[in-house]
Amino acid sequence: MKISKLAQREARQLFHSCQANGLLDENRVRQTATLLLEKKPRGYVEILSRLHRLVKLELERRAARVESAVPLPADLQADVANRIRQIYGPNADITFNQNPALLGGLRVQVGSDLYDGSVRTRLEKLEQSF
Repeated sequence: MKISKLAQREARQLFHSCQANGLLDENRVRQTATLLLEKKPRGYVEILSRLHRLVKLELERRAARVESAVPLPADLQADVANRIRQIYGPNADITFNQNPALLGGLRVQVGSDLYDGSVRTRLEKLEQSF
């Protein structure tokens, strides 16, 4: 669906108004969506779809997924979480998962950024170099 420039601009303005101290406030997003649905201004469906996309991208940007071959000790989890929060801000949502296929090392994905220090990836790169 093609969205008009006016709808994009209004959705961006609404998105910025839903932020408090640089953080997305979920209550403001709900209130904004409710008001749009009640008032139904011209192009409100386009505005809502663009606002939804902006909110989704913001939530993905905050989500951090850490994978390791074995369960990480609590002190190492805390250290990794602190490093991620230093880089991406204190509001990062961090989840730790176990993936035995990695063989060793860590794989960290935050939004679209991927930091892959796993043994599996290193072995695959070594295999490709031959």
